[in-house]
Amino acid sequence: MTESTQRIAIVTGGSGGIGRAVAERLAADGMSVLVHYAGNPRRAEETVDAIVAAGGTATAFRADVADENEVAALFDEAERRYGGVDVVVHTAGIMLLAPLAELDLDDLDRMHRTNIRGTFVVDQQAARRVRSGGAIINFSTSVTKIALPGYTAYAASKGAVDAMTLILARELRGRDITVNAVAPGPTATPLFLEGKEQSVVDHMASMAPLERLGFPADIAEAVAFLAGPARWVNGQVLYANGGII
Repeated sequence: MTESTQRIAIVTGGSGGIGRAVAERLAADGMSVLVHYAGNPRRAEETVDAIVAAGGTATAFRADVADENEVAALFDEAERRYGGVDVVVHTAGIMLLAPLAELDLDDLDRMHRTNIRGTFVVDQQAARRVRSGGAIINFSTSVTKIALPGYTAYAASKGAVDAMTLILARELRGRDITVNAVAPGPTATPLFLEGKEQSVVDHMASMAPLERLGFPADIAEAVAFLAGPARWVNGQVLYANGGII
């Protein structure tokens, strides 16, 4: 850490859903936040405006998470504007669903590029640049354990994220940097709700003993824990799903 007590966070996919909730929560905890987005600058600016209106500090920056040059520029911007990087939360990802026997292989390749390569590229820059005392937080999914039909390719891509997370934590031995993943269960975001009949949503909400879907704020709470006080939690996948598994 530098002499400044201000911590700096990069949140990928910070323009909506869970990513926006995470960006707003970390800003509320006192961090300056660089809000990454891929293709919707208006939504990213809405996130920034909400953080600033609440008294926080944030700016937006566009990058393709699977492009190493653009991700390097994202980290460059955080260092140029705020002086360094302490927390990286990688929420950016895509979910394309179909049974294994029916999945279009182009969809498999798209998820591989964003969810696997994208995580690898972001983590690579994070491993090189996050300051001592920092945290790297990837995003997995509880579907790797729930094993819902139709999620094969998506869950496989997130299984790769789990592996990267556990091994990177050990590769950063001696750096005082934690590396963990958050694995949400069914969460009420546009990504999850889109295209689902209400009966399906109701069934998935009933799976948890708490008998509801998660909310983005629930997931942001887990991220804030790993990004702040949880210095003895390292190399773990934290399942945030209301007790489904």
